[in-house]
Amino acid sequence: MGRDKAEIEVAGRKVQVSNLEKILFPASQFSKVQLINYYIQVSKYLLPHLKGRPLTLKRFPEGVTGPFFYEKEAPSHTPNWVKTTKVARKDGSRINFILLNDLPSLVWSANLANIELHTFLARAPKIQQPTMVVFDLDPGPPANVIQCCQVALWLREVLEDFKLKCFVKFSGSKGLQLYVPLNTPISYEVTQPFAKGLAELIERAHPDLTVSEMSKQVREGKVFIDWSQNSAHKSTVCVYSLRAKETPFVSMPMTWDEIERAIKTKNSKIFLFDADAAIARVEKMGDLFAPVLTLKQKLPKTAMAKLKNAGAIEEKALRKKSSEPARKGADIAAYRAKRDFTKTAEPPPAVAKKTGTKERMFVIQKHDASHLHYDFRLELDGVLKSWAVPKGPPYERGQKRLAMHVEDHPMSYSRFEGTIPKGQYGGGTVMVWDIGTYTITDGSFDSGKLHLVLKGKKLKGEWILVKSHMKDRNGEERSWFLIKGGDDMKPLSAKRDDSSALTARSMSRIASENDAQWDSNR
Repeated sequence: MGRDKAEIEVAGRKVQVSNLEKILFPASQFSKVQLINYYIQVSKYLLPHLKGRPLTLKRFPEGVTGPFFYEKEAPSHTPNWVKTTKVARKDGSRINFILLNDLPSLVWSANLANIELHTFLARAPKIQQPTMVVFDLDPGPPANVIQCCQVALWLREVLEDFKLKCFVKFSGSKGLQLYVPLNTPISYEVTQPFAKGLAELIERAHPDLTVSEMSKQVREGKVFIDWSQNSAHKSTVCVYSLRAKETPFVSMPMTWDEIERAIKTKNSKIFLFDADAAIARVEKMGDLFAPVLTLKQKLPKTAMAKLKNAGAIEEKALRKKSSEPARKGADIAAYRAKRDFTKTAEPPPAVAKKTGTKERMFVIQKHDASHLHYDFRLELDGVLKSWAVPKGPPYERGQKRLAMHVEDHPMSYSRFEGTIPKGQYGGGTVMVWDIGTYTITDGSFDSGKLHLVLKGKKLKGEWILVKSHMKDRNGEERSWFLIKGGDDMKPLSAKRDDSSALTARSMSRIASENDAQWDSNR
């Protein structure tokens, strides 16, 4: 066929195709017609894994070396015989996702240069009921897929203790993905905490090789155990999908014997299956992932308790080992030294008593001093540990912002809103931009990593503070990164960003009212 449009018959249905000779993978001269042929040949094994699962299209109209785009909403030209399903967004609107339930739909998708197939972990219409738990093992160079094999074995060992079977596949890119089939009624509210708890358990047991944090800053030479895929509206590359790499490698199921052999031989090439090799393998071995579709398993009720207990025991042991005394306002001296409390209405130093609760206070103060910035403060050891964040908190998952660690502030500073006189340290306008409580799900200040869940009036969700260990001109390590963890958060409107969480006042109104500035007569 030439490059013009044509019509082919697929399973009794006529499907429009075009540009069949177009090269999609230049390095291997792999064309669109080869892409379509691969998906036709593998369809017997692939379609059961696609059926009923909302699909995110990842299209490469100019091939893998050109630009690509994700497409969630079914294109306007979608044939009426291609099934779709509506999925609600957080804002209440709906996305009409594609379902590749049959071979003609799969061919139609491939003709759109939809090289990769990314599916939900749940089937329509039960979008909130995942049929599996997934761990995505992503190596941070120089770690590679061989290190992922070791982590997969550690995960399998713990899962076997819970009497759960799991299956493993090569992602088709860099790492591995481990699947725990469930096929029983459950929600993401159960599966994600389970996946996170297990990832953190492995990290605590093997901190030199594994990490469960989202931040790329801490992944170098380690395997990131990505538990966050266990979330509604997130998708994972489907088994037998091609990947848009230099060579069209396949996301291929592996046996556990092959995983163990790869560790012994350190041979990563055994994971690389191009389209032809993948077809030959699956025709010889069948669908190694077939049990993922049918095996019914339940997460044991004791699993979360055991995971939490393991973390608590380890935390207690770490605290016991630590010889460093608690810092009860140790850095308040720096706060005192920088201020003249006869000339500023800022509260004087004081160390608050510990509340004895797991939820502690956080506050973010928008501060228009020499430069506008946001002061991010956490209640720790009776004081407010503080970071200056020049660009404000990030909202998009994985996005990071520089956060400069500054002196501790007294707890009474948490509700200070007003002005600091010119000539004084930090002179300018201060707004209580957000305030609420937070919990630490992982890490500590001393370790240089804090995984936080914030419950504020504006910020709700996960953020991570990670120390960069870069030294400033004075040789001090003050720079950290504030990183958005968990799900994305919709950015605040300009109006809400300029509104106090306590009084709803704008920065200009706080400055003009000047009601909290020090008055020498009072």
